[in-house]
Formats: sequence, structure tokens, C-alpha cells
Amino acid sequence: MSVTIKDIAKLAGVSHTTVSRALNNSPLIQEETKERIRLIAEQLDYTPNYSAKSLVLDRSYNLGLFFTTLSKGTSAGFFYEAIRGVNSVIQDRYQLIVKGIDDYTSFQSITRKSFDGIIVVSQSDDDQAIIDHIAGKGIPLVVLNRPVSTAGVLNILSDEEQGAFLACSYLIEQGHTRIALIEGRKGFKSAQNRKDGFERAMKHYGISIPSVYRMPGLYDLESGHKAMQQFLALADRPTAVFSCNDEMALGAMKAISEAGMQVPADISVVGFDDTVFAAYVTPALTTVRRPIEQISKEGAVRLLGNIENKQHETEQVLLKTELVVRESVKKLLT
Repeated sequence: MSVTIKDIAKLAGVSHTTVSRALNNSPLIQEETKERIRLIAEQLDYTPNYSAKSLVLDRSYNLGLFFTTLSKGTSAGFFYEAIRGVNSVIQDRYQLIVKGIDDYTSFQSITRKSFDGIIVVSQSDDDQAIIDHIAGKGIPLVVLNRPVSTAGVLNILSDEEQGAFLACSYLIEQGHTRIALIEGRKGFKSAQNRKDGFERAMKHYGISIPSVYRMPGLYDLESGHKAMQQFLALADRPTAVFSCNDEMALGAMKAISEAGMQVPADISVVGFDDTVFAAYVTPALTTVRRPIEQISKEGAVRLLGNIENKQHETEQVLLKTELVVRESVKKLLT
């Protein structure tokens, strides 16, 4: 027979309401009492009955984590860090439901009864339809990764354009002027922001980039590999490549190695995101650290606060990016 809140209350010598509040980390309960109740719950191997809680409190105890897509441009590293950030905050207080927006043919199933709150990791302006739907239903909502101006929506993102500007400026300061660009997935706001940062750096330093030094990418290994093969086939190949994410950078590095050349001795490579493998490839990848996990954590913390306080904030929070210099860029002699 499963353990109930009443069983814990009896052993703790408190009411079942106190147990419920303690397990939900309510500020109304003293920390000492919370810890005692949590310890008893752990010893009894208590598992929350979300269905029963939902009926009593008129809540689903479901949190949605929606990505623009799960299959066409969301890199494994980005996906992993976003989920890890959110999950580290909610732990076992809610059930996390991960969905791709492009999997929905209708948004009618997204209601206050099905979700207590939703985090949208938005990569495209096309996501605005679902954002408007969620906000219109009065569901507490946080949008990450892309700027939005919808009323009642908390918006948390990083300054990607500035990050790309810093990365390309670093290449130029190391003596590179023949710099190629592997673009991100077309239609993704992040791709446009990073391209804008690249172009701003070139303009700032008065460097003209030929069209053959620009290749489309899909935010995956294969497109980075293919783009670099195109660059290597040029008579006047670039001395450095800025890739709009780390996965494409890794694909580019493989193409360089397959051609019998080395990074950075023959071509320097810079990525973007600072995903989990960036520091462990050889050579270690110079990249822009976008605090994906931090953004996701902050979004989850703020969302839970809005759910508990029944608030709908309209605010934009911008977190800084950081250039992480490692081993994949060579300084050219001038």
C-alpha cells in the first residue's frame, strides 16, 4: 500500500496541510519543520500522487517545456542543457512535459487544466502563434532565447549578437582578415543575431567578406562539415571560420582533418554556445559561452514564483555572453 500525506503527518505530529505545504516548499513553514517532514517522506519512500493533488487543488502539476522543434535544428547540447536547467529547479514538484511546437497541429489541448505553467524555448518568429495562445489562456508563461513583447510574458535571453561580435573581433585581433561564416538555420532568430554580430565586427574593422566566404548551415555536424569542404575547395581559402554553433564547428574541424590539415595551424575555428564537448575536443574549441542552463534555471525559478503567486510578469531579462578562449585559434604574424 502506498504512503500518503496523512501517514507522514501522523509520524511528524502535524496536520496533513502542514505536510503538503512543507513538501511544496511553502514559505509559511519553518525550515526545521520542512527538513523533518522531508526526511520522514524520504524514509517512507513517499511518491507524490499528482492525480489526487490535481483534483484537490485544481492543478495539473504539469509544466510544459516547449522547443520550436525537436528534430530540425535543436542541437543535442542545447536541448540537454535547457532541460537540465529547468529540471534542476522543479525536481519532483512538477511533472515536466517536453514538446516540439512543430508537432502541434492545433493548440486546443493546451489549457490551464493541462498545464500549470509553460516555458517556451523559442527559436523562430513562427512561435508567436503558440505564445499568443498560451498567454490568452492565462497560463503563466516564460519565453526563453528570443525577444518577445507579449503582455504578461516573462522573457529571458542572452545577447547573442554581442557574443558573435566579440568572437569575430577576437579573430581579427589575432591577425585574421580572411574570415568565413557558417550560418545558423534559416528562420531561427539566433542565426540572424549571430550573423548580425559577424557583420557588425567586419564593418567595425573595415573588412570586406566575399560571398564565397558565407555558407548556409543547419546547426548540425553534417552542415558544418559540408560548409568547410566548400571553403577548403577555394583557391584563396579563409584563414579562420566563425561557426554559428559548436556542432557545426565540430563538423568543420573534421573536414579540415580529413583534408590532411590541422586546426589551428592551417585554419582557425571559433564556435558558439560552449556546449559540453567544446572543452574536450582536440584542439579545445574557442567559442562563445551562452548561459543556456542559467537562462533555463532562471526561467524555471521565475515561472514557479509566478505560479505560486498567481502573477503574470511582463519583463525582459538579458544575460551576457562570454568569449571562451581555448586552443582552436592561431595568432597570425603581422
